[in-house]
Amino acid sequence: MNQSSIPSTTRAKLRIAVVSASWHRDIVERAHEGIAAEMAREGVDAATMLSHFAVPGAFEIPLLVKKLAATGRFDAIIACGLIVNGGIYRHEFVSSAVIDGLMRVQLDTGVPVFSAVLTPRDFHDHEEHRNFFAAHFVKKGAGVARACVATLRSLRELDALTR
Repeated sequence: MNQSSIPSTTRAKLRIAVVSASWHRDIVERAHEGIAAEMAREGVDAATMLSHFAVPGAFEIPLLVKKLAATGRFDAIIACGLIVNGGIYRHEFVSSAVIDGLMRVQLDTGVPVFSAVLTPRDFHDHEEHRNFFAAHFVKKGAGVARACVATLRSLRELDALTR
């Protein structure tokens, strides 16, 4: 998609919130790089159209996303987090709660919510894994940004058809 695929009036009004968990912040915030770079390719000025928010961990993401959606200030919200397997299987419950919560927010509010919350089966806190997941978060950020822009475009086209 190029800049002309989103009308300039739409780009001027586009507001996206990015909510990131602070746990493994150095890895998770790499998604911001991918989001900003992809948004720039899509004609969205990340510096003025993206608002960043932080929460302590992934479990806290859905509540802030819900409150942000309720403000009516954002066209979409992107959630970023890393839920790791600490060996006690708690990560499965947290992952399910976070993803279910994000889906519920978008269905209840009509504000699209996108997930860059990753739940790798194996993550070990050593340099090789940290480097791998940091690079992966950049790619995931770009992918979630593409999905965000495409979804907003589709929703706007649907709105135009139903007027």
